[in-house]
Amino acid sequence: MSVAVPPPADQRTPPAGRPDRARPRWLTSAALAAVGAVLLTAGWAGRREEPVGDRTVGEVTRVGVRPGDAIPGYVRAAAAELAVLPPSESPSGTYALVSFTSYRAPRELPGVLADVPVSEVVTRVPLPDRQTEVVRLPAQLLPQDVVAGMATVADRKDREAADQRTRAAGTAEGELRRVYATGAEVAAREAQAYRAECGCVYAAVVRADPAALRELAARPGVRAVDPTPELRRLDRAVVTPPLPEQRDVVRPPADTALVPTGPSVGVSSEQARDVIDQSLAGSAGVRAPTPPPTSPDTGRGGRPAPGG
Repeated sequence: MSVAVPPPADQRTPPAGRPDRARPRWLTSAALAAVGAVLLTAGWAGRREEPVGDRTVGEVTRVGVRPGDAIPGYVRAAAAELAVLPPSESPSGTYALVSFTSYRAPRELPGVLADVPVSEVVTRVPLPDRQTEVVRLPAQLLPQDVVAGMATVADRKDREAADQRTRAAGTAEGELRRVYATGAEVAAREAQAYRAECGCVYAAVVRADPAALRELAARPGVRAVDPTPELRRLDRAVVTPPLPEQRDVVRPPADTALVPTGPSVGVSSEQARDVIDQSLAGSAGVRAPTPPPTSPDTGRGGRPAPGG
């Protein structure tokens, strides 16, 4: 009786679908090393902190007054905050909104703001019984930057006046024609005033250390210096200084020609940058575009003022 002897292990027939191929040792080692590298990378990435972006994006800082605020109270509150203002963490100093007691021409600014770095000025043509546009002009070199900015605004106002005249001529509706005609008149007068380097500047945004800001607050013609230590980006700021002619409560300037339906001067200088002319837009019944909603408002406008 013969006994079947199994073939040697290296001569056995492999199971179907599983070819018996020798796997080199280096291939196994390489696979293990690759897996280890992946795990190590994943672990390292899991321990990394997410990159920190600009946390100021989306924030809006408001500085100044809002409709209904008591102006004497605002002035006192700004002075009290300035008196205890700590040194700035920034070598450039602290931003502050400087309000004037009267409208100033560009040539007067170097004397009022001497030795204090200026970022921008706030202007408005003070036409009697008319609402006019609030404009923020970049101004680092005084008075040259303000003069150049006024010339640019004057050109824009000329175009607005021409557009309003065209609209007036193209409508048969009497009331609407009057609206356009009034808008054209206001824009033309604004253009004339800015081209003549008018006394239209009533506030400025500066950046300096607390000692310089306190010295500035004591100068003749300066109504208030409102420090804003939380402000980091000027392009994300809404500044609303009080108008020089208002002494008690903040309110929009009266417009005896027409009842405006758009935003009033003094509500938001950020809105003023986005409209052609607040008085024209309001008179024509066209509401000015409102800035899109933003995340946290670090607002200071309308803050409670002691004794307000």
